[in-house]
Amino acid sequence: MKKAVFPGSFDPITLGHLDIIKRSLPLFDEIVIAIGINAKKNYMFSIEERKKFIQNSFFAEEKIIVETYSGLTVDYCKSIQADFILRGLRNPADFEFEKAIAQTNRKLSGIETVFLLTSADTSFISSSIVRDIVRNGGDASSLIPDAVSNSINL
Repeated sequence: MKKAVFPGSFDPITLGHLDIIKRSLPLFDEIVIAIGINAKKNYMFSIEERKKFIQNSFFAEEKIIVETYSGLTVDYCKSIQADFILRGLRNPADFEFEKAIAQTNRKLSGIETVFLLTSADTSFISSSIVRDIVRNGGDASSLIPDAVSNSINL
């Protein structure tokens, strides 16, 4: 069984995240969307809200599991016997940042990282942009799944 972990804070999940997840479904038998818990981060949405957004976005997809974790991603991957980490790349800066992490993860654990390039129509979307729009009363509904926009009353 090919199991991948797609880690992130997903604060909130965006259409860019959905694009990567949907396009990776044929590649893996199971994808664990793993919401990382970092006590030092100030999140806009609670862990429960973020988990519900993702679960509601993929309620009909049997290959997807949504979980939370803390600590190193590679340790979490080992604990659930995942062989791959899935990451999306929006631009060259993402690649340089993610490359160093992927190489370190492989050195520490042997776990491979699979990169997918975001689609052109979602490559500009980030959770931080969405949060800024929402905080300032804007309409971010074209950037996020219905499960998020319906919950935050845009």
